[in-house]
Amino acid sequence: MSKRDYYEILGVSRDATEEEIKRAYRKLAFKYHPDRNPDDPEAEAKFKEAAEAYEVLRDPQKRAQYDRFGHAGVNGSGFEGFSSAEDIFSTFSDIFAEFFGFGGGSASRARPGADLRYNLKISFREAAKGTEVEIKIPKRDRCDRCSGSGAEPGSSVETCRQCGGRGQVYRSQGFFRVSMPCPMCNGRGEVIANPCKRCKGQGVVHVNKKIQVRVPAGVDNGTRLRIRGEGEPGEFGGPPGDLYVVIYVEEDEVFRRQGQDLIIQQEISFVQAALGCKIEVPTLDDPIELQIPKGTQSGKVLKIRGMGLPALNSAYRGDLLVEVIVKTPTDLTKRQVELLKEFEAIEKEKKKSRVKNIFRKVMGE
Repeated sequence: MSKRDYYEILGVSRDATEEEIKRAYRKLAFKYHPDRNPDDPEAEAKFKEAAEAYEVLRDPQKRAQYDRFGHAGVNGSGFEGFSSAEDIFSTFSDIFAEFFGFGGGSASRARPGADLRYNLKISFREAAKGTEVEIKIPKRDRCDRCSGSGAEPGSSVETCRQCGGRGQVYRSQGFFRVSMPCPMCNGRGEVIANPCKRCKGQGVVHVNKKIQVRVPAGVDNGTRLRIRGEGEPGEFGGPPGDLYVVIYVEEDEVFRRQGQDLIIQQEISFVQAALGCKIEVPTLDDPIELQIPKGTQSGKVLKIRGMGLPALNSAYRGDLLVEVIVKTPTDLTKRQVELLKEFEAIEKEKKKSRVKNIFRKVMGE
């Protein structure tokens, strides 16, 4: 029985590009894949037919022979088609790994290192002003004796003969090939005949590494600082992970925090509250004077702009909020009691006068 034209099988024109041919084959391979068409001999035949056409047309030399002489140009040139679907998977493992998620071993084995976390407790003032702290973290780091190769200096690392350096071996399950770590090299793809004496061939060692952490002004509880490249080392050439420093801020005896604002409580006497006065209040820097208006009530909040906390990555700065607490005296002298009684009497007279004035206005007097 005569064979169908390879271009016709793939559904492409004779001047199709390599990418168009590859795309057409992937579409047919997906459509007639044995797993999608179990116990369907016709689908399996078309699967093999498409693979045969692609094997010829993807190769510029075979394609030129085919274009000139037809099937006779490739038969006898070393190409005899595929005997089974397993043979197809083996030949086009890169396509099936890309399209179906299994197959070849052409994908990179490089894996990034794991991220690490460190909880850092700092004082309120350090959080407000910013600081630089040296921390020590237990971690795995690249072995400096072998530069991470795992081999003793002066010796070399050999490619694993069983897996060919892929780190994976394959076994068949029906039409599929299932990958697993190579038992000879434990998935490394390399065999170390003379392991490094320091890391025992692992390429990494356990260390307590000192790291300088710059804490910017204005951080709060839960702020995460990212230090790139200070996590666990990557594998097979992969990049290292990152270190995340999570900030915990201790409470302060003077200040409370509300966003970027600072809150303090300041006690004054009832005389100061009544007459008004100037008092000295603390700030994150030097104390400053604050004017207390006459008749200030207990609980009144006075705002000093721009004396709060800086915002991260911004020029904005919060305010200092002073909550005034009017203190009632408890240890009065006899004279003070007399004066307060006199004060109370005057207040009563003032109240009576106000009531009389209101009454007169009502009566139209």
